[in-house]
Amino acid sequence: MVCRSVLLRSVAAAVLVASVSACSLWGGRAAKPVAAELGPNVAVLGVRQAWTARVGKIELPLELHVNGNVVTLASSDGVVAALDAKTGSDVWRAMLGEPLSTGPGSDGKTAAVVTRANALVALESGREKWRQQLPAQVFTPPLVAGGRVFVLSSDRSVAAYDGATGRRLWTQQRPGEPLVLRQAGVLLALGDTLVVGLSGRMVGMNPNTGVTQWELPLASPRGTNDVERLVELVGRVSRVGDSVCARAFQASVGCVNTARGAVAWTQVASGSEGIHGDDRAVFGTEGNGVVTAWSRVDGSRLWSMDRYKHRKLTAPLLLGRSIVFGDDSGTVHLVSRDDGAPLNRISTDGSGIAAAPAVASDTLVVVSRNGSVYGFRPD
Repeated sequence: MVCRSVLLRSVAAAVLVASVSACSLWGGRAAKPVAAELGPNVAVLGVRQAWTARVGKIELPLELHVNGNVVTLASSDGVVAALDAKTGSDVWRAMLGEPLSTGPGSDGKTAAVVTRANALVALESGREKWRQQLPAQVFTPPLVAGGRVFVLSSDRSVAAYDGATGRRLWTQQRPGEPLVLRQAGVLLALGDTLVVGLSGRMVGMNPNTGVTQWELPLASPRGTNDVERLVELVGRVSRVGDSVCARAFQASVGCVNTARGAVAWTQVASGSEGIHGDDRAVFGTEGNGVVTAWSRVDGSRLWSMDRYKHRKLTAPLLLGRSIVFGDDSGTVHLVSRDDGAPLNRISTDGSGIAAAPAVASDTLVVVSRNGSVYGFRPD
């Protein structure tokens, strides 16, 4: 017997889609562990709320896209908004009137989302430019780069569309395990290379043709059944020059050197959210709420901290001396990059933080599951 919240058959994609959930061996939901007490907040680093804004409820894979001082995001019911990070006011807002399966990708001019009916929709200044029907479900926000829109679908196909007309330029499909995650994968531009996460491998493609240029494993399928063999790379990723670091779902964290076409290192790690970092370190939140730092050079563990154990944490953001992440109580935590010591914590509306925090125009931007958007600045 399989817990229904873990496995969902996608008719359109003809695949099984796995989502993150805790199920007991008997098919029911396991009891949730009690979260560690936080204790009193000692604000070592002063932070103030600068503004708030609203979109609809968020129950989709969302990444806050930052272009200059503009942050683009979307709600599950079809609201797509570009906000000025200085004020929180709308640069533009579109109400598509249909539910979405992904948040937006944006290059600052064109934004693209995918609806639950598998339509890829391109917007410019809040107006629909074009739409194209896709053959499968999509959970990774589209990548808008180089005048094109790239899509990673749940059938492990990758496709490119002309950003001006929506004409499909090419498509490539790879075989793989029958399960995929119902959350955002890896899809980014790196110079003249399109970098895609396919199963547990990071793949470099020619963005003009889709031809594979290199392929590097961060994790391999293991186990005796489809659930145990599930392995996918998840967003967000940390890129510094030719170094790209990513997490393989519930398996590992690792870095690759794209110039040499080689895996720099991998370390066993049991988490489901992406990572962030700089040229010195990579930071991640594990599935049990432990926060860990690894050396970017060789993957050695720098420190690990369990103060937030059994809280469901977002992927982190490295911001100056702080690592910033949210939890399922709607609290935003700031801890020291050097040792994980708490620097401050901020409350929101209590509905849970919906996406990894982002920074734009010296403003920390956070969005809740209920669709409240917050801008915070240092005191």
